Amino acid sequence: MNRVKNIKKQTDNKYLNLYELEAERRDGRIAPYYLSSRAKECNLLKMSTKENKPDGVIIYGVYGEKKDKIALVRQYRYSIDDYIYEFPAGLVEENEDMVEAAVREMYEETGLTLTPLESKEGYSRPFFTSIGMTDESCSMVFGYLTGEPTNQYQEASEDIEVILADRDECRRILKEEKAAVMCAYMMMHFINQKEEPFAFLR
Repeated sequence: MNRVKNIKKQTDNKYLNLYELEAERRDGRIAPYYLSSRAKECNLLKMSTKENKPDGVIIYGVYGEKKDKIALVRQYRYSIDDYIYEFPAGLVEENEDMVEAAVREMYEETGLTLTPLESKEGYSRPFFTSIGMTDESCSMVFGYLTGEPTNQYQEASEDIEVILADRDECRRILKEEKAAVMCAYMMMHFINQKEEPFAFLR
């Protein structure tokens, strides 16, 4: 069985750090394994705490009187030097719960007001994102949106266009554009949802 023998922090950045693990493989050999994390110290890594608190939130917001649009962001990302479609999202701040974070992030990124919905147990708990390279986890928050989209509350570091996408636009994005996997999966769900968009939460 694989094991982690030792952990060494390699960077000291504000939002993301790299850790080198001394990993024992099934055959007993020791090899380095590299992990990125939002944790600021080794003892705060999820492998150390054995707790899975959400680092961030991803927000699935439905818009319009007919509940026929979802809010997306078309955002520039340095990692691909290009724009990609995502759901509004962001980090959970210290002493902030995930619902508060979702309301704040939606407003900051889009100018829209989120009215969160309660969901079934297990639908909004934190799930891991890219587990092969990071211990980051995010929770999904679902809700209805009101207001008019604007980018006036975005940070200078953000290059974001707010998109209110109907089902036809979601189909086009899936065929033609770069999209984050969570966003793509939920667009597929939205396109094929015949009932009220949040019927699956009940």
